[in-house]
Amino acid sequence: MASPCQVLSRADRSIAQKQLELAAAEAWRIEAKYSRYLRGNIVDRINSALGNAVSLDEETANLVDFTATLYELSAGRFDITSGVLREVWTFDGSDRIPAEKRVAAVLDRVGWHKALWQRPLLSLAPGMQVDFGGVGKEYAADRAAALAASQSDAPCLVNFGGDIVAAAATVDEASWRVGIESLSAGAGEACKRIDLQRGGLATSGDARRFLLRNGVRYGHLLNPLTGWPVVNAPRSVTVAADTCTQAGMLSTLAMLMGADAEKFLESQSVRNWCIR
Repeated sequence: MASPCQVLSRADRSIAQKQLELAAAEAWRIEAKYSRYLRGNIVDRINSALGNAVSLDEETANLVDFTATLYELSAGRFDITSGVLREVWTFDGSDRIPAEKRVAAVLDRVGWHKALWQRPLLSLAPGMQVDFGGVGKEYAADRAAALAASQSDAPCLVNFGGDIVAAAATVDEASWRVGIESLSAGAGEACKRIDLQRGGLATSGDARRFLLRNGVRYGHLLNPLTGWPVVNAPRSVTVAADTCTQAGMLSTLAMLMGADAEKFLESQSVRNWCIR
């Protein structure tokens, strides 16, 4: 998950230990299956198929269907083929902005509309890649929380690097207190505290991944239509929804909307916290 992960439980210690083991095993399973950095998994097989069709298992096909829906809903702004842009963009806090020609060259290999998806077969043109990083951590948090909740009715919270799911709480039980990290204060300080009893919470933002040149800040979220960082995006968007996957989808889509982020969030009728 490339981040600290936690399982908090109000169950008895032995049950809580089992919840932790189940959640950890599921996190490692999804990491092994969908990490773009590992050889031999389904992502590697898709990305190295050189134009040949790859038959996907049920779980992966469902993720592809979901991301294809996001592509349509976002008018192409959410695109799992845009990961190749990392070849020219490295958001390390420096001032290294790539040349326009380099971005344009890589952009030729971006575009879900160029893929051939006829479930369960997926074909990409040589040089294209898929990357499930935009939904993977939230999906893993939901899966891990469901497994943890299967062991006890006691309240349980799964936190995968700020992608959070509260499970098994009843209306009579205390909420979990969750903080939104401040962008101006020191690391770990909260600018907002949220009471979360049940459901998912996800945040998208540029607090740690950005470039800065001549006073202009370039956030890490890229517009796959242009190959460049989204213009006028909020610094941070947090959304509470029924699931972490849904919350992550809405927070990411809001960031991709740039100046229209608040308008988009208002139309979704979900609790949200937008920081500029």
